Amino acid sequence: MTKSRLWVSHTEAVLCIMFMLILIGTVNVFSASFVKAGTEYNNTYYFLNRHLMSLAIGFVCMILTIKFDYRRWRKLVPFILLGTLAALIAVDVVGIEINGSRRWLNIGMQFQPSELAKLTTILFMAAYLGPRIDRQAKISMFTKQMGFIAFMGFLVYRQPDLGTAAIIVGIAFFLHILAGMHKEEAILLSLAALTVAVALTFSASYRAERVWAWFDPWAYQGDKGYQTVQSIIAIGSGGFFGEGLGMGTSKFYYLPEAHTDFAFAILCQEMGFIGAMGVFILLAALAFYSGKIARQAQDGFGKMLVIGITILVVGQGIANIAMVSGILPVIGVPLPFISYGGTSLIINMVAIGILVNVGRQAAKKTLLGPKGGEKAAVPKRTFKLMRKGA
Repeated sequence: MTKSRLWVSHTEAVLCIMFMLILIGTVNVFSASFVKAGTEYNNTYYFLNRHLMSLAIGFVCMILTIKFDYRRWRKLVPFILLGTLAALIAVDVVGIEINGSRRWLNIGMQFQPSELAKLTTILFMAAYLGPRIDRQAKISMFTKQMGFIAFMGFLVYRQPDLGTAAIIVGIAFFLHILAGMHKEEAILLSLAALTVAVALTFSASYRAERVWAWFDPWAYQGDKGYQTVQSIIAIGSGGFFGEGLGMGTSKFYYLPEAHTDFAFAILCQEMGFIGAMGVFILLAALAFYSGKIARQAQDGFGKMLVIGITILVVGQGIANIAMVSGILPVIGVPLPFISYGGTSLIINMVAIGILVNVGRQAAKKTLLGPKGGEKAAVPKRTFKLMRKGA
């Protein structure tokens, strides 16, 4: 008897998990937003329609990146970096300001360059670190490449968006550690980063108040702690099975940004502990299968791409859930595929497309052998399925 497998390949697993998260997210976006959409836009489907439009664009872009050989991204990295920096500078000049922050460009739709900057960081760092891993060269963060990343983070910080700026620099930092940066340098830079983060946090009164509200949100529940308190109430009120889809009460003007940064709170209220665990399991499975793909990648560039994309998607998911639950202060990190946000959804789907291509290229090389000639000794069924693109 042959042993049955849930997935034909690791890439199939990643795609299926992503679509399950998107399905949950689409339902949750509508449920969390229809009250706000009906009262402010006189159309209960306003946010859902925009979400579906972004989903369609993201799907097309993802298909293209799945078919695009990931190794060709290395030649495009300088142009992508320059384009991202130009977009971030343009935000400061002609950007759209919402709630006191200037983070968006109007290009027929609201586009958030800081979301692109996250993926650009991964591509740029993978292009630099990957070949050094292959050559087993020394890894250090004191390079001109990190200078570009720091400048990109600074432009995002000016919007102001300290949370996303920290993610951009943090992704580069973790990729250096995983690439083999010296332990002493990692410790020194960690302490320096912590010092800078504390200084930047307390350099603005509204950020400092968020930190104090994080320590004791109920003491600030009329102001900076309001979102956290309402979010915790929403999560707790869901119980084991939830109040039912569309039946959550927190979206009725109690919880601000219910469909964006705090979408997970509404999900917990309406789908309960079962729904929350479903998201946890899917994120954990995504990390597991992405790790399998990273191990099979044929070069350092591919490995760094997969690891960076995993940090981007799963790391942001963990950070958002921690923020919504009150474990972390409010930092404005979306929950990938669950929170409403067109640019975030498109960028994450493109990132998954790149990850899948790395996995398919690795599987193709394994099946065809190191010289692309004779096939390796693998089951016929697996080879036929891979030829069909499974």
